[in-house]
Amino acid sequence: MSRRNLFFYGLFIVFLNACSSDVFLVHNGNMPSDDKVAQIQIGQSMEDVEDILGSPSSISTLNENEWIYMSSTLKKVAFFTPKIVDRDVLTIRFDDAGKVSKISKLNEKDGKKVKIDSDETESGGHNPGFFKKYFGGVGQYMPIGPSKEK
Repeated sequence: MSRRNLFFYGLFIVFLNACSSDVFLVHNGNMPSDDKVAQIQIGQSMEDVEDILGSPSSISTLNENEWIYMSSTLKKVAFFTPKIVDRDVLTIRFDDAGKVSKISKLNEKDGKKVKIDSDETESGGHNPGFFKKYFGGVGQYMPIGPSKEK
């Protein structure tokens, strides 16, 4: 075998060893244990729920009386797209008096695939020319401010 071939085989082996086969499981979120969730009963107050489960991961933007606890586990391998291994969502809904009215727990199987639409919405407004777009703000920014000489 020539030195050149030996060099390229050695280089190939070095690059092959550099490729990672490590698998990383990444856990995100705040999902209380099943024992703690079992302690929550209809009629308990928000304070009681927070004492047992801790702060929620999120509070619904459409209904501030709905607390959401969620967690997910992702499997990451080198530079490949992460894959979802597990996903759980716990929602606790409170009535107007701040008492638990509904408890529901969902997992990844309960989710639905949503097709993302590629259409674009045109925004109103003007279409500035090249110079206005790239040089329109020149001279507008003064980090130090005008000098006050007397």
